[in-house]
Amino acid sequence: MTDAGTVESQWTAFHQWGPYGLLAVGTVVAAAASDLVGMTAGQWYLAGALVAVALALQVWWTRAARTWSGPTPTSVCHYFLRCAIAFVLTWLNPLFGFYAYVGYFGAERLLPPRLVKAGLFLTAVSVAGSQSGGLPPHDESGWVLFGAILAVNVVLLVVFARLAETEEARSRARVETIAELERTNTALQQALDENAALHAQLLVQAREAGVADERRRLAAEIHDTLAQGLTGIIAQLQVVAAVPDPALGREHMDRALALARHSLGEARRSVHNLSPVALADDGLPDALKKTVTEWGGRTGVQARFTVTGTAEHLHDEVAATLLRIAQEALSNTARHAAADRVGVTLSYMGDEVTLDIRDDGRGFDPLTARQRTPAGGFGLDGMRARAERIAGSVTVEAEPGHGTAVSARVPLVRHDR
Repeated sequence: MTDAGTVESQWTAFHQWGPYGLLAVGTVVAAAASDLVGMTAGQWYLAGALVAVALALQVWWTRAARTWSGPTPTSVCHYFLRCAIAFVLTWLNPLFGFYAYVGYFGAERLLPPRLVKAGLFLTAVSVAGSQSGGLPPHDESGWVLFGAILAVNVVLLVVFARLAETEEARSRARVETIAELERTNTALQQALDENAALHAQLLVQAREAGVADERRRLAAEIHDTLAQGLTGIIAQLQVVAAVPDPALGREHMDRALALARHSLGEARRSVHNLSPVALADDGLPDALKKTVTEWGGRTGVQARFTVTGTAEHLHDEVAATLLRIAQEALSNTARHAAADRVGVTLSYMGDEVTLDIRDDGRGFDPLTARQRTPAGGFGLDGMRARAERIAGSVTVEAEPGHGTAVSARVPLVRHDR
């Protein structure tokens, strides 16, 4: 049970049993001091009857209050009848004033707002009469004393009423604050539930996007490795079939065998971690140099590789991306450019790395040429997608009859050692 509930339970118990206690105390004290007050036998009979009436009234009200839910005509009659009994008892013996105090408690519960002040004032009259020595006062000084004590009681009533109003206002404010906090907590819980559902949905979407991205990546890997290797093998075998010289045919057969082995290694690597075989033992500059040299020997095109700037140990994903872009650009050059010379330059420039592949081939018009290869490969689109995946970019400069230049720029992300 909360503190507020405990206090409310205590006040309910007092309103139910307090009048009995105050009536008992007043009766016992009045009886003990009856000789000092000078009560007659007739006054005692009247006082006893009033005590019995007060007791019966309280017993009746205790039962009636079980179905009572607020100020009613019955509760008003009960309150003022009790005040009248207390007033008469106090008139007979001032020490019955203990019972008169019961009028201070429960006035707001038993009376409508317009009668509360009147009920409290009548109670103050009975209490002031008891405190001034009994009613009625015997002389002028007694009336003065009675008036002064009544004034003090009234002032105290006003002060305590203001304090009670302030406390009630604070209680209402606390109740409203608690209600607002409950509404806020409910809204927050709803928002958390919605966020949880949205988070779950985002996870599903991210998972689907990851699957789609990985499919595109695998397709690009197959295109850049196996498809290119098979294309090279077919070209070498076609030469073998067309060349009558056994020695030259053997040379092309060896090249086809080397390409087949390389493609097999790439296939195995794709199954394991999708990292280029050329980068397994060498850094990016050495891997590019070997790739360019092997490509030149395979195609008969004069190929040159150059490194500028201070070489850095790049992150695996960055190095793999640049190597795949170089392989795709060289593959495109071999298939479409009919070039005599190719230059590949790897440049380390501060916070980025650039890779330039230039040839002196037939070139093309970037505005009208198809960006995808006729065989359904990835071509320039694939290179751009690879670069964009690591926050990089690929630009192409080409003109019919004046060669092609492919430039890739990616962030320089160092390998975690």
